[in-house]
Amino acid sequence: RGLRRLARAPLKHHALAGRVIGSHWLAFYASIKLSNASVAVACLALGSVFAAVIEPVVTGRAHDRGEFILGLLAIPGVLLLVGGVPTEMYLGIVTGIAAAALSALFGSLNKRHLDPQADPAAVTAIQIGLGTVFIAILGVATFGAEVAFTIPSRTDLAWLAVLVIACTLLPFMLWLRALRHVSVFTTQLSLNLEPVYAIVLAALLFQEHTELDLSFYLGVMVIIATVLYQPRLKSSPSPS
Repeated sequence: RGLRRLARAPLKHHALAGRVIGSHWLAFYASIKLSNASVAVACLALGSVFAAVIEPVVTGRAHDRGEFILGLLAIPGVLLLVGGVPTEMYLGIVTGIAAAALSALFGSLNKRHLDPQADPAAVTAIQIGLGTVFIAILGVATFGAEVAFTIPSRTDLAWLAVLVIACTLLPFMLWLRALRHVSVFTTQLSLNLEPVYAIVLAALLFQEHTELDLSFYLGVMVIIATVLYQPRLKSSPSPS
């Protein structure tokens, strides 16, 4: 029903958004392969920096100096993070930063073009569906159909189902609802909390803490501090 109610005019936007989110997935998972899960997720904290610049350009609203300052505050944390990883992981950091930029662009496009009355489930189906088609075409063109469409084992299929439903589709629909009420910058800043639970899980599941030193964790603490400070900045009265 939600798909039938969607206007046809925004389909071009949804196609563009699908390509952007597909490119984000490729960059993010490439970052994990080139470094590790902790580094890839920590790089997403730069999404707030990109959102502070990209969102006003895409949506046409004025730049917010407070947002830009908070975004810049995440940079020292990322620099500390980079200093705490082996040099062979640097390419993973570059692709992780690209994933952050694509995430900010994707959010900004939706903030500008998304109909407030559109059904989040329908929008999710179209954008993620088109993103999947984009990746499938790219995968076949790059690696061939046999590699691109490898059938996973039952165990992998179960974990993929968790990843798709609990970690992608449901959060995506909730994010679209939140986007009606807050800025892209705020949603990106909230993603800065992701390194906390991701690093804990990576340490428990993959023992990644043995690959990282104190500088990495100091960087993560700086990034999280920007998340905690953002609500206080937003609630502070503007100077007369």
